Amino acid sequence: MKFVIKLEELGLFCLFTAAYFYHLEGTWSIFLGFFFVPDAAFVLFVISRKMGAITYNIFHHRGVIALVILLGFILQNDIIIKIGLIFIAHSCFDWVFGYGLKYFDSFDHTHLGWIGKSKYKNIVEI
Repeated sequence: MKFVIKLEELGLFCLFTAAYFYHLEGTWSIFLGFFFVPDAAFVLFVISRKMGAITYNIFHHRGVIALVILLGFILQNDIIIKIGLIFIAHSCFDWVFGYGLKYFDSFDHTHLGWIGKSKYKNIVEI
């Protein structure tokens, strides 16, 4: 089942990226410049796991990103729509590799399961 989810996320990544480049005629420089911005939330994990998880989840949550895109449509602002498409493509990209929304207990604990070294530690514990 995880393979099917990853395949679906890869398809969505391609869809949102294509919408950015072909429908809105986006540029590579802007795309690459904003693509990893949501991961800046990692810095807050140094302060606290909870603060880092909340910030990370806000920048990666599809509902929040959909509201940004909707706001761009309402305001008829292509820049806001483009940023929303870049962020949602980034979220899909992360999910392809198993980096989902974070729980407060550990950076490695995501809604898609455990990642990193914790993935193997928790298999042994079960």
